[in-house]
Amino acid sequence: MPEKAPRRSDATRATILTAARERFASDGYERATIRAIAKDARIDPSMVMRYYGSKEGLFDAVLDVDLRMPDPRGLRRHDVGEVLVGHFLTLWEENHDPLTAMLRVGVTNPAGAERLQGIFRDQLLPVALHLCPDPEQAPARAGLIASQVLGMALTRYVLRFPPTVALAREEVVAWLAPTVQRYLTAPHP
Repeated sequence: MPEKAPRRSDATRATILTAARERFASDGYERATIRAIAKDARIDPSMVMRYYGSKEGLFDAVLDVDLRMPDPRGLRRHDVGEVLVGHFLTLWEENHDPLTAMLRVGVTNPAGAERLQGIFRDQLLPVALHLCPDPEQAPARAGLIASQVLGMALTRYVLRFPPTVALAREEVVAWLAPTVQRYLTAPHP
């Protein structure tokens, strides 16, 4: 049976999401407007409202981010830091606009911060729960890992600090992996 051709509404939604990701990433939540997003998408603002209901609804769709965390059962304990840092670098490089929007808005908007917290709680915490020696410490350990990967993302991909941008991918992994490894698997200090 032949595949169905994509519906025009699917293409319109995708165009709106692309424009919204770019606008939220560049302007942040407060300054981004439905009118500006619609203009970027070359559609009428009423179409944005039709598909997403509100700026908040559109923002939720933009921040529907799947970190695609590796299954912790498939990770070798002594490689986990390297695997996770490499995973986050790849994720950021392949999904720059939605992740940049998520990070910018998470820093400037309480609803965005809650959304970012939820993504890390729901997607990173299970990895920490599986790998850390004391499950009660998993939330703190997941938070420490988030501080490392989000700090690197902020300085490398958002603020673009020249020394951080200049690091080769292998250098970033070599610097961060031992720290992430320690956060996940080392005994409590």
